[in-house]
Amino acid sequence: MVDESGLRAEAEQRLRALAGEHARLRDDQWSAIRALVVDRRRALVVQRTGWGKSAVYFIATALLRARGAGPTVIVSPLLALMRNQISAADRAGVHAATINSANVDEWDLIHAEVERGEVDVLLVSPERLNNPDFRDLVLPKLAASAGLVVVDEAHCISDWGHDFRPDYRRLRTLLADLPPGVPVLATTATANARVTRDVAEQLAGLTDDRPATAPHEDSPRENSPNGEAANGRAVGGGAGNGGAGSSGPSDEKADEGGDAADTPDADADDAHGAGDTEGTLVLRGPLERDSLHLSVVRLATAEQRLAWLAETLRELPGSGIIYTLTVAATQEIAAYLRDQGHEVAAYSGQTDPAERLAAEQALLGNRLKALVATSALGMGFDKPDLGFVMHVGAPASPVAYYQQVGRAGRGVERAEVILLPGPEDRDIWAYFASLAFPPEPVVRATLATLAEHGTMSTAALETRVDLSRNRLETMLKVLDVDGAAKRVKGGWQATGRPWAYDAERYARVAAERAAEQQAMLGYISTGECREEFLRRHLDDDTAKPCGRCDNCTGAHRSVDIAAAAVTSARERLHRPGVEVEPRRQWPTGLKELGLSGRIRPELAAEPGRALGRLTDIGWGNALRRLLGERAADGPVPDEIFDAVVMVLSSWRWAARPVSVVTVPSTTRPVLITTLGERLAAIGRLSYLGSLTYRQGPPGRQHNSAQRVRALRATLAPPVADVSGGPVLLVDDRVDTGWTMTMGAMLLREAGAPAVLPLALATTN
Repeated sequence: MVDESGLRAEAEQRLRALAGEHARLRDDQWSAIRALVVDRRRALVVQRTGWGKSAVYFIATALLRARGAGPTVIVSPLLALMRNQISAADRAGVHAATINSANVDEWDLIHAEVERGEVDVLLVSPERLNNPDFRDLVLPKLAASAGLVVVDEAHCISDWGHDFRPDYRRLRTLLADLPPGVPVLATTATANARVTRDVAEQLAGLTDDRPATAPHEDSPRENSPNGEAANGRAVGGGAGNGGAGSSGPSDEKADEGGDAADTPDADADDAHGAGDTEGTLVLRGPLERDSLHLSVVRLATAEQRLAWLAETLRELPGSGIIYTLTVAATQEIAAYLRDQGHEVAAYSGQTDPAERLAAEQALLGNRLKALVATSALGMGFDKPDLGFVMHVGAPASPVAYYQQVGRAGRGVERAEVILLPGPEDRDIWAYFASLAFPPEPVVRATLATLAEHGTMSTAALETRVDLSRNRLETMLKVLDVDGAAKRVKGGWQATGRPWAYDAERYARVAAERAAEQQAMLGYISTGECREEFLRRHLDDDTAKPCGRCDNCTGAHRSVDIAAAAVTSARERLHRPGVEVEPRRQWPTGLKELGLSGRIRPELAAEPGRALGRLTDIGWGNALRRLLGERAADGPVPDEIFDAVVMVLSSWRWAARPVSVVTVPSTTRPVLITTLGERLAAIGRLSYLGSLTYRQGPPGRQHNSAQRVRALRATLAPPVADVSGGPVLLVDDRVDTGWTMTMGAMLLREAGAPAVLPLALATTN
């Protein structure tokens, strides 16, 4: 018979060590701890940010370890989150270690410590679960010896969640292999009723045979595991092609940050709802955040939003986060705010890891007013006194938005939450939706290629499957989870197991994503309580008018901005010119074309220039209108041409070009030809015409190897002599960079001493 009163007293003592002398357990915290330690069952905790979900698993770990249980395995999605959790675990009196991509040199030591019983908590990333060595050698031992398994940010398990990731679905294998009686805890702050039910069913083992759904592309985003829109092709978008679209920019955008502190009146707002879903205990609480003061400020232009942001930042309390949808926007906005005297830094998944950590520490130490960040700053960032969260651009769903604003006001009485939506937001959402799960013929062709060739690396497979590298890798992860493919040493293999393409389900998820986008537009335009609106979309049936937001109080923020501030912002945003780095390395798999390894210097392009990025909040809007799929072809507009001339005038090239060559275009021949001709005339250069296609344009290819192969077969130099001096090679946009690379190689082979790429827009 367990002495529950003594056990709770021990749990309370552990909490005070973790969160301070005045902390005490909430009712639902104790219910979860009791379920894990006494009943050894599976539980799902859905509670708001700052409620103390991490306290549950650290205290449960301490109690279980004291009673002879094995180590706790926490599946955690982000390095920043792991850093906070290790610190919190130490305060709770348990020794934590992590295995992730940043500490490869320590893995053997950590594995040995785990086997000797010296590690109480082992944090692993979901991606690590399918590393062949870890999956085959380490994971079985962990599953056999684990005393508790924790799934943090459990909404990532569900395709209905705002941040589904296929790697999380591998947890089904881990949970299925656990010995009887090993408790499991899943936690999240961002699950509506549909996601809650889905996760609870998966914990109970009810959905192991269900086909996995289409992924949210792992990088809106940054085309990297960081999950956010990069300086990528976040423009125009287009409908998905048979799969579920992404709900928005955020692979690193979930919630619980290891915050365990609970106040003396913690039970007052617990109002919890407990239930069972086929054996999983579900503890779901209200999501009210009574420190948050929500408002929306609608301004017509990007320069107005930027000027308003700079002025308002001087008035906001403490330090905070300014979220953007793209990497390009973090850089633009941070640069402008620094020009205005604000201490800010840009932060994204493309930021160097050491710089990211330094930026986090600077904000935690209040040495910065704000981090201008993508959703890469989200999960795991624990700053209780964060005074504000602002968004320049709206996330694609109310669920994702409420998760991000939940970073603020966890340890202060009042925090400002301000959304500055822009017309470009829908273009970025459409881009994410276009990165849906590939159509069935592409998936079948991939499996057939694997079946024919055996083990293949992603790079080798890329030469035979027309998908971008990131989209291909994400598809392979889904096929792995479904059992149709398997990751092994050296790459991927087909398993030969039957596999069904669940188009109907993909379509339902895509429709859900579209509905979320409409709901976000509804949040922007609503005249009702903003917090109630968001909580209702999280299926929080306790939601009621907050009495604090701009609609409840009628205190809407002024949109008046000094004309000089708007002018300054316009000048900053419309400062033309982006450097375009040339390609340095050929894709793999092209040796038969004589293209392998590094691109020889005598065939390479020089560093190039573009007027702007398609994701810029300055030139981006004009360039998207000019280059959008529905834009009509026509002569280059004077405004655009004048800006390109400014780019050329500031270009510090080693040798001035003597001629202009254009890239052939099937969609905008007039635009490109007039741009080339006018540049030649104003610069007193020779216009030598266009590169040509031997047998028609190569069409659209989605990955590097396919693109280079197609261009090599079709692209030809102009007839004119190009040997007289450096050539300015002009195109409308640089996407993968391979057209410019191949064009430069052809011109260099034809005698050009140097090639200077120039484009109106770049997506990188």
